[in-house]
Amino acid sequence: MLPLGDRGRPLLRATYDRARAVADEVFVLTEVRQREIIAGVLPEVDASQLILEPSARGTTNAYGLAALTLSERFPDAVMVALPADHVVHGAALVAKAVRTAVAAAASSDNLVTVGLKPTFPSTGLGYIHAPGRLSRGTLRVKRFIEKPNAASARRFVREGGYFWNLAWFSWRLSTFIDELGRHAPRHLAGLRNVVAARQAGDEPAAAELYSRLRVEVIDRSVMEKTDRLLLVPATFDWADIGNWAELGDRVHADARGNSVDGEAVLIDTTGSLVFGDRRLIATIGLEDLIIVDTEDALLVCRRDRAQDVRKVVDALKRARKTRYL
Repeated sequence: MLPLGDRGRPLLRATYDRARAVADEVFVLTEVRQREIIAGVLPEVDASQLILEPSARGTTNAYGLAALTLSERFPDAVMVALPADHVVHGAALVAKAVRTAVAAAASSDNLVTVGLKPTFPSTGLGYIHAPGRLSRGTLRVKRFIEKPNAASARRFVREGGYFWNLAWFSWRLSTFIDELGRHAPRHLAGLRNVVAARQAGDEPAAAELYSRLRVEVIDRSVMEKTDRLLLVPATFDWADIGNWAELGDRVHADARGNSVDGEAVLIDTTGSLVFGDRRLIATIGLEDLIIVDTEDALLVCRRDRAQDVRKVVDALKRARKTRYL
């Protein structure tokens, strides 16, 4: 996703505090170039609590690196993965859902995810089909569905048994490493080489090996393939910062349908979402646009194309312009 600049710092703090409420130990998994930002936002986090990617190579590699690193210190531990780019409200409901996921992961050989019952037919989010009855607070996952068309999204809401994919996960470290070996063996083999290089004190070699790993998200490499996945249905309020159009629904709109966070002057502008905390943003004669101004990048797109921001991310990865990710 595009960087959030200063807007992302409160989300990082909120995610860290959310994790502390449910975990015995909290680690920050991030790119090495983000180390100074982490130190500024989370001064209580020391070097032993950082798991640093040499470069951004997707969540398959990031979570694999974390699992292998942590398994050296806590071989029997349960890991919880909470992305730091989500807006979440309802601390008690969040804690309940995450604790249920941890309990399910700790007591079985399953991977566990948290899902939300869709409140509207979003075409910008992935869905998880988990029909059936609850058993100890979880449902057995039948399949993942990539971002659907509008008709399918409406059907998912109408029929029930479908949940938004939040990409919140929990698993025993050994279980996840086993599943990574089953469904993404090349990733696991490469990651073992990276960890071995780090253990030998050769960080340049580790970085070079890591840069060769194929970029892939954990949803595709493991979650869509595994037959060992449970879902905890949750009810808290949530928005993915990566989907700006739906985040705009959480920001109060004015009489002309504009949602603004930051300094802005809007003239003859309607139905638009404007985020910017660095300078004044002025618009004239615009309709149904999204404008996000950050320290490193400027995003301008039609509101109905918000989900395509991920195409920009894919293009940047292909061009190896990872400093913008």
